[in-house]
Amino acid sequence: MSKKVVNLKEGTGNGFEWRNYIKIGIFLVFLIAFLILVFTNLFIVKEGEYKVIRQFGEVVRIEKEPGLSYKIPFVQSVTTLPKYQMTYDVSEAEINTKDKKRMLIDNYAIWRIEDPKKMITNARTVENAETRMEEFIYSVVRTELGQLNYDEIINDEKSSRGSLNDRVTEKVNELLSKDNYGIVVVDVRIKRTDLPEENEQSVYTRMISERESKAQEYLSMGDAQKNRIIAETDRQVKEILAKAQADAETIRAEGEAEAAKIYNKAFSKDPDFYSMFRTLESYKKTINGETVIVLPSDSPYARLLMGYTR
Repeated sequence: MSKKVVNLKEGTGNGFEWRNYIKIGIFLVFLIAFLILVFTNLFIVKEGEYKVIRQFGEVVRIEKEPGLSYKIPFVQSVTTLPKYQMTYDVSEAEINTKDKKRMLIDNYAIWRIEDPKKMITNARTVENAETRMEEFIYSVVRTELGQLNYDEIINDEKSSRGSLNDRVTEKVNELLSKDNYGIVVVDVRIKRTDLPEENEQSVYTRMISERESKAQEYLSMGDAQKNRIIAETDRQVKEILAKAQADAETIRAEGEAEAAKIYNKAFSKDPDFYSMFRTLESYKKTINGETVIVLPSDSPYARLLMGYTR
């Protein structure tokens, strides 16, 4: 009868080897799980962001500086908030001006998170904070623009428009501070002002009429100025001509006086010749080809004609 011999030593060795494999496998599973747990609960704080750590809904820590940080697994959660300034485009809204005109206002706000804890506790999310901020901006802008006339709003050079943005920003921040949202509005700007479609044509017509009236006023002023210049020029020309004529008369009179003086001086040396010269000059002026003069023979005026020199 044959006997089966079992190597107990060999069987014991194989069992020990399997147990070691199982232990190593369990260790590796735990190691991998631990590493996954560690790495999934480590997080990086980037430049330009806050990391808010909450535990059971309460804020327990805020990481503000860039670097590596952690949270407790299953107990704590991390929320990321922007640290930089953000721009929010406020929805277009309709307002009424002081002079009872309707306008469409399109503006935007530049804002930032100042206190991340208040932000998470009271506003919960960035979207909620922006919604609340938009409500305040619309309310303040409507109130402020309601105190201005249409022309003051659309004209950047008006002094009342110059401080409008500052007033709106200040009042919006006052309202936000009461909500403890932990946000600050840096600036509110009006991006565009427009008219409702039904008002555009009437306003454009009025503006054209005003511009035409202004143009006509300038033309009238130009015509009046032209007439004044022409009248002044005519007056000066008349004065110059009158003065020139007076000067000419004076010069002529002086010349005739001087000529008479010269004649008198020359003819005083020979009175008979002077008398004859004057008579001949008189004949030139008095007698022409068709003149008939009847004179007595002894007339002094006829002496020269009759050949008498004395």
